[in-house]
Amino acid sequence: MTARIVGNDYRSLTPPELGAWTPSLRVSVVIPAYGDQDKLDLALAGLAGQSYPAELTEVIVVDNGSEPPLRLPELRPPGTRLVTCPVPGRAHARNAGLREAGGDVIHWLDSDVVLDRRSVEAHMRWHHAAPYLVVTGYLRFTPAALPAPEVVAAADDLAKLFEPAEPHAWLVDLIERTDGLTDNPGRAFSLHVGGATSVNAALLAQAGPMDTDLILGQDTEMGYRLAQAGAVFVPEPLARAFHLGPTMRMRGKAPIDRVSHAFVADRIPAYRWLRSHPNRNWKVPYLEVVVEAGRDRGPGYDEVRATVDAVLAGTVPDVAVTIVGPWDDVRAEGRAPLRNPDLDLVLIRGHYAHEPRVRTASGARGAAPYRLRLPAGWVPGEDSLARLLDLAGDGGYGLVSVLLAEGPGREVVAARLERTAAFARAAIVLREDEDLDDAVEDTFGTFWVDGQTYGFTAEARPLTGRRSAYRARAEAEAEVARLTKEVERLRGQVLRWREESGRWRKSAVELRREVGALRKELAAARKVVQYGLLSSVKRVITRRR
Repeated sequence: MTARIVGNDYRSLTPPELGAWTPSLRVSVVIPAYGDQDKLDLALAGLAGQSYPAELTEVIVVDNGSEPPLRLPELRPPGTRLVTCPVPGRAHARNAGLREAGGDVIHWLDSDVVLDRRSVEAHMRWHHAAPYLVVTGYLRFTPAALPAPEVVAAADDLAKLFEPAEPHAWLVDLIERTDGLTDNPGRAFSLHVGGATSVNAALLAQAGPMDTDLILGQDTEMGYRLAQAGAVFVPEPLARAFHLGPTMRMRGKAPIDRVSHAFVADRIPAYRWLRSHPNRNWKVPYLEVVVEAGRDRGPGYDEVRATVDAVLAGTVPDVAVTIVGPWDDVRAEGRAPLRNPDLDLVLIRGHYAHEPRVRTASGARGAAPYRLRLPAGWVPGEDSLARLLDLAGDGGYGLVSVLLAEGPGREVVAARLERTAAFARAAIVLREDEDLDDAVEDTFGTFWVDGQTYGFTAEARPLTGRRSAYRARAEAEAEVARLTKEVERLRGQVLRWREESGRWRKSAVELRREVGALRKELAAARKVVQYGLLSSVKRVITRRR
């Protein structure tokens, strides 16, 4: 029975202890190389002393057009062979090695990386626990002088040869911030780095080979496709390795990102910050909406158009629509088109023939991270799809079902927002006679919502055109500007009131001082009057005596 992992929480697996188990899977170590024969010699010397059985290991070195050509040194694993790939580029070289590989697991390795002697075993014990894992070791970057291959092969601890060294800082930071990629695993695919990563071969076949159209970022883009194929990404600290010298990214991150982002933005929808343009079309959409069209009593042109137009007018611009139908069998009728039994299909195909976000096909695309299966005739509100995506993303759900209607016989009409990775994972772990949705519930979770609450209706509604949206935004911006100006005016008024109140306070203080002085003068006058009156009384009394 295939082990089930929830999300990316690989901690539910218990891999065997190093040296205390019997492996059975074959591993193919693929090493693309261009020049640097001395570093390749050290990489092969590190592989020669691995604890994983040599009879279960093959090593494929791909010479990517080196001058002079590379050679295999004497100190190497017994199952090592050299192939050539004259087409320049690491992706081409890796694909050439992949075509030669016969292992159950593919272990990517750069030609300037030396593995600890237990590294391959540390990788492979995970692959024996589940068949859909991507395992990455911990690289350290060393500036040390290159030792002899014999020294590397004999070393029990490579740290004595290559420390002090720097860690793979961004990778360590990613792992620490996400509790080992188990918390908020949306970026877990970034763990797929070609320097020291192993992938189940069947999973890799499902995802496809390296993208040779990319200049940089091939590892990350493949990691994204592996995630959509159902992969779980595992960081393995016991799989230690040393990179001989700094990486290209360590020598200059900004120019590397500039080149990489220009290409991966088209292919990795998860990088939302690279898709800020409101009206761009992308090679791989973030959301694919699947709408079915049919013959006879199936959904016709009017129902399909109401649904598709509402999807395209929504607040999710990064969307593509697939209209599924019997398109290969649509009949053309030149003489009496209005009597064509396939007229509605002809209208649908003709209406969207030149809309790049809509295609007519027999099945879904399968590359987008989310797919919404929406019955024709049901119309989402302007923000309905965005709200559903937020719900699925925040909750990590593999399936969000939207209840649209319930018939008298309790038949249910529903839309389904499916996470591609969840359904791919479910297909891998599916048991005999088990419903696929149940497997999705076990691995990612499912959730039901009410369609009316999320703005779905069975009637077409007027669409807000771009001009109307622009005018509404312009009016809103003008109102904001007016209110901002009014706020500034009121602030000025408040400032004047504060200044005036300050003057009043100052005047009040001066008045209090004057009143105090007058009180003192009055008191003094009273004393004088009292003293004079008393003296007069005394004189009168004295005279009478």
